[in-house]
Amino acid sequence: MNTSDTQLIRCPACGANNRVPREKIAQGREPVCGRCKTPLLAGGKPLIVTDATFATEVERSPLPVLLDLWAPWCGPCLMLAPVLEQLAAELAGRVRVGKLNIDENPLTAGRFNVRSIPTLLVLKAGQEVDRIVGVQPKMEIARRLQRVMSGE
Repeated sequence: MNTSDTQLIRCPACGANNRVPREKIAQGREPVCGRCKTPLLAGGKPLIVTDATFATEVERSPLPVLLDLWAPWCGPCLMLAPVLEQLAAELAGRVRVGKLNIDENPLTAGRFNVRSIPTLLVLKAGQEVDRIVGVQPKMEIARRLQRVMSGE
């Protein structure tokens, strides 16, 4: 098997790099980390982050995190949701995508001085490295994420 037949996926829990055959992903099989047995793709869905889980899910993440700060009453936030789901699936193993409801989690929103939503924070080791405010096209979000992914 040559390297073009595999995808390198970093474990969101322990940081181990795993070579996963592309054909297994295409078949819909759920790859797990060889070291800690954590599912590698997390279903390709954004992770729900709260004030209580921020340290564990974002600050200690071995992967960069794209965190969507949103609210259920925000029309533009709802427009952005499908784009974030697509990015979560496409970038699984390279970037972790999370969603934080600012109404239910005001501490984290306040910590990052979020004044308007949707706000997308790009975080590495819990530190903000980029901020995208308002609805942006998927390609622009992916372009901005590429900078943090290539800096690994």
